Amino acid sequence: MRFEYYTDKLADVPKLSVDGTVDNAIHFSHWKGNQTPAGVKADTSTEITLNVVAAPNRDELTQGIDLVTNNHFDTDGVLSVWTMLTGERAPELRDKLIPAAEAGDFCELRTEDAVRASIVIQGSDSPIDDAGSPLAQQLANEPVDDDRRAYELVLPHVERVLRHPDDYESLWRDAWNRIAVALESFANGSSGVDEDGEAKLSIVTLAPEIFSSSGFQPAFHTAPFTAISHQAHGELFLIATPLDEGWAYRIDYPYYSWAETVVRPQIERRDFTSLATDLNETDESANGRWRVDTSELASAIKFSGANKKLAESKLTPDVVANKIRTALTKARAAEAHHA
Repeated sequence: MRFEYYTDKLADVPKLSVDGTVDNAIHFSHWKGNQTPAGVKADTSTEITLNVVAAPNRDELTQGIDLVTNNHFDTDGVLSVWTMLTGERAPELRDKLIPAAEAGDFCELRTEDAVRASIVIQGSDSPIDDAGSPLAQQLANEPVDDDRRAYELVLPHVERVLRHPDDYESLWRDAWNRIAVALESFANGSSGVDEDGEAKLSIVTLAPEIFSSSGFQPAFHTAPFTAISHQAHGELFLIATPLDEGWAYRIDYPYYSWAETVVRPQIERRDFTSLATDLNETDESANGRWRVDTSELASAIKFSGANKKLAESKLTPDVVANKIRTALTKARAAEAHHA
């Protein structure tokens, strides 16, 4: 097997497309719209490729093609490529590969080492962090913003990162500390989750001090996605953080919900235009507006200013949660009627 980062010159070349999906390829991917063979489907692309390399009909699945490609750089992509290149020996690290892929793509915490390994490969747990791979930058001794080069640098080191993440502590320490602080805030009760089982809504309140000593600053801070994912279990998350004399709000779907999953439930994506309108009619805040926001893989609505950064709303979490419950009830009733 050999790897080549995807470019247009591969458009008509037979290839195995792992993680990302490209045309004229055999897919081993969890991205929506993939054509992955049913027998190897799984929740992460890394687990899919592990199923492929361990399959007794591997040659049939790959159709003898030895070119592996991907069209983006992240933890799940890197681990998928590494698994295909490594072949039959890769399943030895199955218990490390899959949790690291889940940490990278779904912001999930199965083990601390898995999250740390993902940070080393792709950076923080924020889906909107584009700072690049810490490991690639260390190896190159300069910023690396070329995904092809990042693969070339990182792939030879994947096994060591998985087996010995402590060797890379300087690369994961700061990002992990931010996650650890957020996790501790849930453990000590300063942050919390109220699960509404009937509405399948997780109401998450975050302590502003988890972001910095001066509190939450929307222009600089993103949500602690791994900590939220570890605590919240609904089909929709209302995430509220005290801001000045009001609240900062974002409404997210579970962080795995953007992918095609087998074990994790498929989450219905809904049109929340009417909900945003209802919230705006109730909210008298002059600092922003409730806006449908799908700029991130799992984002649904945010209360934001003209600069699209989270802003201060005067509505309380109880009021917002009740509006969401009403919207969900109406949406599910309509779905049942049309079923």
